[in-house]
Amino acid sequence: MNHSSSTAGAPREPDLPPYQVVLAETDWASLETPFGNGEDLPGVLARLLEPDPKVQVTALSELSELVGHQNTIYEATAPVAMYVAGILTHPAAMTLRPYRSVPIRATLLNWLASTADNASADFVDRVGQYFPGFLTPGTLVAAFRDLRPMLYRAVAPFLQDSHEDVREAAGLAALILAEHPALAQHRDHLAVHARRILNTSSDAPNRRVAWKALEAWGHDVTGPEPLQEEPWDWGPHSDGRGNLEPPF
Repeated sequence: MNHSSSTAGAPREPDLPPYQVVLAETDWASLETPFGNGEDLPGVLARLLEPDPKVQVTALSELSELVGHQNTIYEATAPVAMYVAGILTHPAAMTLRPYRSVPIRATLLNWLASTADNASADFVDRVGQYFPGFLTPGTLVAAFRDLRPMLYRAVAPFLQDSHEDVREAAGLAALILAEHPALAQHRDHLAVHARRILNTSSDAPNRRVAWKALEAWGHDVTGPEPLQEEPWDWGPHSDGRGNLEPPF
């Protein structure tokens, strides 16, 4: 795997804390989830490192409910996202999914992309119509959005991964995270990945993310927007529940 490099002389994004530190030092029981507190999350997160890909994917599906229910950012969402980003380089991320020969790493990246989309400009604009103050500094969504440079640094090395599914998932996550102003320096480079997704992906929601990123960054895009969403449709990879849930 080749690693992409940042622009020479540009500020460096902060590193994530090691996933072991996130797991051990987070007070999970004190964090809100849609179903109570996060006391069960350490066990779910640990299962992401199991050698059985069915166990790993089931754990990600559980996380989607526990920290992303109804496309919402909860108190537990940020540390879970940091943990998932932190295990992208773990050997368990190279486990192949049954029948697909796709590394679990692609599924982890798609999960990060979907979670980041729950705090994206599009989503925030839609929700802000109904909940003024949604992005007030100090709110959960604002705090999660502040993590985007750190998450981007974990995702970026996989933009040049040898596996096509990993490259597309990394590109998708990077495009969403790069809305953060501190990541503007990467957008010209990411436009190449957006073009690749737009031109080659078979996934309409992913092409929509690429199309909208190019449009927002001032690049010419031809043709109509690939997918006209209803206001509360799923985010990126919205037809890809098979990427996050059993059965296999």
